[in-house]
Amino acid sequence: MIPGIPGGLQALPGFAAGGVTSTQQDKINRELFVGNTPPGTSELLLTHFLNAAMRRVGLCQPHETPILNCRLNPKFAFVELVSAEMANQAMNMNGIPFLGAVLKVSRPSKYTGPNLPNVKSWQQLTGASLPAGAALDAESEKMSRELFIGNTTPEMSEGMIRDFLGNAMEQVGLTIMPGNPIQACRVSGKFAFVELRSAQEATNALNLNNIPFMGAALRVGRPSKWNGPPDQHGNWEDILAKYMAGELQLPSNSSSNNTAATVSNPGVGTAIKEEVPSAFSSSPGRPPSCVVELQHMLTMDDLMNEEEYQEILEDTREECSQFGKLVNVVIPKADQVGATKVFLEYESVQDAAAAVAGLEGRTFDGRRVLAQYFDVQKYQQMDYS
Repeated sequence: MIPGIPGGLQALPGFAAGGVTSTQQDKINRELFVGNTPPGTSELLLTHFLNAAMRRVGLCQPHETPILNCRLNPKFAFVELVSAEMANQAMNMNGIPFLGAVLKVSRPSKYTGPNLPNVKSWQQLTGASLPAGAALDAESEKMSRELFIGNTTPEMSEGMIRDFLGNAMEQVGLTIMPGNPIQACRVSGKFAFVELRSAQEATNALNLNNIPFMGAALRVGRPSKWNGPPDQHGNWEDILAKYMAGELQLPSNSSSNNTAATVSNPGVGTAIKEEVPSAFSSSPGRPPSCVVELQHMLTMDDLMNEEEYQEILEDTREECSQFGKLVNVVIPKADQVGATKVFLEYESVQDAAAAVAGLEGRTFDGRRVLAQYFDVQKYQQMDYS
């Protein structure tokens, strides 16, 4: 009956209260809001993760796939389950850790059904404690992904800082997934702030403290508003020192470039993984030296005109001096062995390591640059093969 209507007219068939059809109401009852989704989340990844979590803790049968689909927005998502009963079960995943964040699982605002009295949080259901560094709300989650970058210079643009630090992280194994982990950069005078895609990678990036860039040693740390626990981490010198001391082992010559290097004693910081794809492993079988070889940066056409050749030489010298004290730049001519390669001689292995980390994987006129160490003896003998 529709109240207030003379004669007590019946509600229209197929409609629930509030003018919503029964089909629409059924979908609302089967839908859940998933908040606090971190950067790097995809619909497929979130669906697979939540389905697997429900199977693992017995919220559904091992053969069941309770979540049918997912609609992702920048900071939240909606998931649709097979039934309202299964949606009730999935409510117990509130607080589940995911990519360094803690997901908030609840009914959407348009849900008008009863509230379940016995719903538990993920921590209550599993007995697990909240992971260190995980955030309970969006503001804290963002703060856990933000880092302060000090000692920047006016010449450093947002894009340059983002690309340099992101590439360095990939090269020394401080990322947890492919791609540049730095999502955004804000430059302000003599400092900057970078936002990473996960809290774990922000913690990992603290190991880049004191990395040389454009003649300055960048300070990498937490912002002043950070109120989390103290971080145990090393710095750029520690990473290099571990390699020089033999604690960071290169893969064998037969290994591929993606083979992980092994840290025999990962004391640089708790954030560094025991097996990391290292900048040093980008040159299989080549020990670090003060000479860096660049490939795929030039073409034979670039070497044909003397004026253009000299311009490239000066531009390369200026660009590559940012990584440390650059002693010399050698670009073999078109009729010489090693043509199209570029050789950078630095004063120290540490400066060369910074160049490898900063240049490997960059693109130049659409070509991906390969940066690797080069034998000093061959370089001194002008053997550029």
